[in-house]
Amino acid sequence: MHEGAHGFGPPCRALGANCYEGTPVVSDELDFAALDAAVHDVHRAGMPGIFAEVRDGERVWRGAAGVADLDTGRPVTADLRHRVGSVTKTFTAAAVLRQAERGRIDLDAPIARYLPKLVPGERGDAITVRMLINHTSGLAEYLPYAYPSLAGMPAVAGTSPKSLDDHRHTRFAIADLIGMGVAAPATGEPGGPLGLYSNTNYLLLGELLALETGMTPEECITRDVVEPAGLRDTGFPTGEHVEGPHSRLYEAWFGMIDPPRDYSVFEMSWTGVAASLISTVGDLNRFFRLLLTGEIVSRPSLEQMQRTVRIVSQEGHPMDYGLGLYPTESPGRPARWGHGGTVWGGGTLAMSSSDGRRQLSLATNLQRWNALSPQGTPEPHPIDEALAAFTEKALYG
Repeated sequence: MHEGAHGFGPPCRALGANCYEGTPVVSDELDFAALDAAVHDVHRAGMPGIFAEVRDGERVWRGAAGVADLDTGRPVTADLRHRVGSVTKTFTAAAVLRQAERGRIDLDAPIARYLPKLVPGERGDAITVRMLINHTSGLAEYLPYAYPSLAGMPAVAGTSPKSLDDHRHTRFAIADLIGMGVAAPATGEPGGPLGLYSNTNYLLLGELLALETGMTPEECITRDVVEPAGLRDTGFPTGEHVEGPHSRLYEAWFGMIDPPRDYSVFEMSWTGVAASLISTVGDLNRFFRLLLTGEIVSRPSLEQMQRTVRIVSQEGHPMDYGLGLYPTESPGRPARWGHGGTVWGGGTLAMSSSDGRRQLSLATNLQRWNALSPQGTPEPHPIDEALAAFTEKALYG
């Protein structure tokens, strides 16, 4: 896509349980009443607040249930801005692909060609840019070193949320975070058969963008991805607060924070262009619709983004992962492509059909709601089942 070639009109801005954009198209799959009921089921299951947008062609449903502030009872609405966590990675990957299309970055070149001081020696020669994007670099996650009380993740037993409070206002240097991940024991050989999801990879991609463009990675992603897509309510934080209308974000850390604590005010330098973006469900649907129809990156680049490898998620589960995109794993169903994300207290999921016709973006204001079993593993919670049911209805009708 060239700058300014959006392909779609402005996003729908009406509020309420649902809205239409353009002339409604008859669709048996988009059941407004079922979506209204399902989103309220998530709230009744224990989620303080959830808001979402589902699109099927030109037909649009928007819904919200619950509260944005437990103290005041202020309701959530579908237009709220939200910290979208690792959905940021898709934006970062797209920015790197656009630089590759311009011939400024070679995806299969060793990262040592660009950032020899950050990944020195043989590892820098063995790890390619592509391996960073699809998490097969073998570089460890820096988070347990920056947040010591989280050491041991993805196992939950033995962790504590203490570091969340210790570092609420800590301004991290990106090079220091990368250094923690590079210095940690490797999680595997570069390009090995099973990768491991690691934010270290995406902080390095941010530094690569800065090197090649002469601007901050946030400025590059804004110029090359956010602005060309016409996203009006999407951007990186300029401080500890979410600017504009937003929900408070409640973190439970598996029952260790009771009642859940508000972490909506937080210094996000701990995650940079790996997970700090702020957006709306409407903007996310617009972005993924444009991406999956070849309007953000070229069709050949999109094909590369959808070429998956097997990796282990941060929760310790195997999954397929491409270049900043991953597919749903629903047997017998066509794949939906997108990304999920969490921050302290906030969760996001954004998915789209391969043809860009149908999208779901949802946001929640509570995270890690599951209690722990005697063995220290998360136990099932009614929220899990309700969220799965809503997601199924939203993505597949």
